[in-house]
Amino acid sequence: MQVVRLASETDFSGWREAARALRARGVPPDEALWTVDGAGDLFGEAAPAPQSGAPPFTVPREFLELADTVILHRSDERFALLYRLLWRLQQEPNLLRIASVADVAQARGLARQVSQAAHKMKAFVRFRRVEDECGEIYVAWFEPAHRVVEMTAPFFARRFANMRFSILTPDLCAHWGTRELTFTPGADPADAPREDALEDYWRTYYASIFNPARLKTAQMQKEMPKRYWRNLPEARLIPELIARAEAKTDAMVAQAPSEPTRRVVRAAQRASRDAPYDGAAPTTLEEVCAGVQACRRCDLWKCGTQGVAGEGPARAKLMFVGEQPGDQEDLAGKPFVGPAGKVLDRALAEAGVPRAETFVTNAVKHFKHELRGKRRIHKTPDAGEVSACRWWLDNERRIVRPRVIVALGATATLSVFGKTMPIAKFRQQALQLPDQAQGVVTYHPSYLLRVPDAEAKAKAYALFVEDLKFAWTLA
Repeated sequence: MQVVRLASETDFSGWREAARALRARGVPPDEALWTVDGAGDLFGEAAPAPQSGAPPFTVPREFLELADTVILHRSDERFALLYRLLWRLQQEPNLLRIASVADVAQARGLARQVSQAAHKMKAFVRFRRVEDECGEIYVAWFEPAHRVVEMTAPFFARRFANMRFSILTPDLCAHWGTRELTFTPGADPADAPREDALEDYWRTYYASIFNPARLKTAQMQKEMPKRYWRNLPEARLIPELIARAEAKTDAMVAQAPSEPTRRVVRAAQRASRDAPYDGAAPTTLEEVCAGVQACRRCDLWKCGTQGVAGEGPARAKLMFVGEQPGDQEDLAGKPFVGPAGKVLDRALAEAGVPRAETFVTNAVKHFKHELRGKRRIHKTPDAGEVSACRWWLDNERRIVRPRVIVALGATATLSVFGKTMPIAKFRQQALQLPDQAQGVVTYHPSYLLRVPDAEAKAKAYALFVEDLKFAWTLA
């Protein structure tokens, strides 16, 4: 067994020197033991002589860059993992391009985690102002998930070039005096400075930009893990803001929709006088919204409280088309704010799709229902109603110009593609549409709510999330 003793946990140059020597001497990975003792004396015992005639070889720059990052991970296996890859690269020069190789996948996974830790450090370091013998200095305490201080400190030096600062961590401390970046051994949490007056301003700012309508708790905690909260001044506000978010959202939904301008209403009414809509088409989403309110192409306007046009950015890459507004959407004047909308929001968050960057609408713009006592029970629109309302959907598509259109359910599929299509057969496929957009079919969120069996419901929901991920990759 060949023992290698590195000088530090991030001793990349020492690892590189030892790995080169071991590889030249033909020491296989299972006979090399890597350890850190701070001595810097690489080999703990006499190394074997090199194999006679061993050919020299080089490794791609990509491997050196990967190894330089992986070394910063806290995994105890990182040194051995990298040496296993180095051992194979001589015979398999394209090894790093084969993602299915377990060691390659593991190394790239460790590198991603290190990069994420560096990103979190850039996002969540909070400086506090203190005084020392030279005057004002800003000090921060941070506990990175991996050893990324040396990797990330130059970012802060560039960003705060004229500000003296220190970033204290358990591993290493970075210091910038406006000219030179230096490092000292790790610090203790007791060395962290106390709160200063700036933190009240930061909390005020954070509370003012917090939007309860766009709150996705799971996604927020994924981006801002709780392990960082204790060092963030705004973190003490988060539980209360989350608790109040639902009530604020309900209040926003309950508000009456804003009235379009009289000019827009008159233009929509003029267009609505022609049943075939041969007049000027709407040119903005505001005109579409006003036109939907005045639409008389079918009799569904008599059923609903109001028409519900689409909502979202005027230039969204991804458009979702549902069936029709439900009871809550009809009252609120907004699409996907009821139970099905909550399912869609949760699935979008799990799929990594930002809801705020998508456009959501329906194939039919009025709520078709029947009364049962005081309850309004959903009824599926027929083909004639879908065809009558398609003019509005086509105009939304023309204005928004999405790259991908996701049809949620059978009615939306009929409206988007002009024909019925079995969802189970056509899901996870990119279907070309005449306007050069890609079409994707999947289940409607309301279908997931109706699945009675818990296991079947979970399976259907997982497929739904997969379809959303697929659509986002196309966008």
